[in-house]
Amino acid sequence: MPTRVEVTVHTGASRPRVEERDGGLEVWVAARPVEGAANAAVLEAVAEHLGVRLGAVRLVAGARSRRKLLEVAD
Repeated sequence: MPTRVEVTVHTGASRPRVEERDGGLEVWVAARPVEGAANAAVLEAVAEHLGVRLGAVRLVAGARSRRKLLEVAD
């Protein structure tokens, strides 16, 4: 069963990073929120942080928001 993870996103960072906070993740990405670039960067950063393949991470809600809900397949 997939796990859902709440994510808060910060765009325009100097370098990407992921920190675990309060039961969710805080993600910094260099990409700007233009044409889905930031969302793609968030998925990549979270997949790398969790040690899963990129295809295992899916955006469920919040495509146009700083707060997102991701689903991670087992």
